[in-house]
Amino acid sequence: MITSYNQLFDNNKKWVEQTTQANPDFFNDLANGQSPKFLWIGCSDSRVPANEITGTKPGDIFVHRNIANMVIHTDMSMLSVLDYSVNVLGVKHIIVCGHYGCGGVLTAMGHKQVGLIDNWLRHIKDVYRLHQDELNAIDDPHKRADRLVELNVQEQVRDLAKTTIVQNAWQNGQALQVHGIVYDIKNGILQDLGVTIDDTTYVEDVYRFETTQLA
Repeated sequence: MITSYNQLFDNNKKWVEQTTQANPDFFNDLANGQSPKFLWIGCSDSRVPANEITGTKPGDIFVHRNIANMVIHTDMSMLSVLDYSVNVLGVKHIIVCGHYGCGGVLTAMGHKQVGLIDNWLRHIKDVYRLHQDELNAIDDPHKRADRLVELNVQEQVRDLAKTTIVQNAWQNGQALQVHGIVYDIKNGILQDLGVTIDDTTYVEDVYRFETTQLA
């Protein structure tokens, strides 16, 4: 156990050496600050690292991860990340990234109690309820799970557009797009789901807020 923990520090030293050799100014540049164009809301699954699968560098993507890439309106951690990335960092794109084979989605499709996480997964069950006719019509359980992964991403994109943070950014003329994508662990490919939202036109009237102009 200690050996595996210590290995992290050995790996870190090797990474620093290799990175410095390739670019002597790498860490000096990072220390000067960050100006990412992207906020990534992804799953906590260890197989879905944002930078690696997008071929980007440290400093390019601001990241928030939780079980099954959820956007829950009472989640202060997610909201704090969203607010900071939009209003301080000025990101241009918010990406919700789900992935096929997501354990959270698969568990939400079942009926067994797992523990505290059951309360979190209830939000995915809500997504299933909204689309149950389509999902129940899919006989293959694997294809049904894949479709729920996609629908879950789509709903999280919509939920982002319902927030005051995103709506105020749009109302104040900030160029901001919200995207939904899915990662296929089996082949490493990212798929754009074509659900990009960039203004309140796509937000149902009941979720729209009055304009709050920044001073």
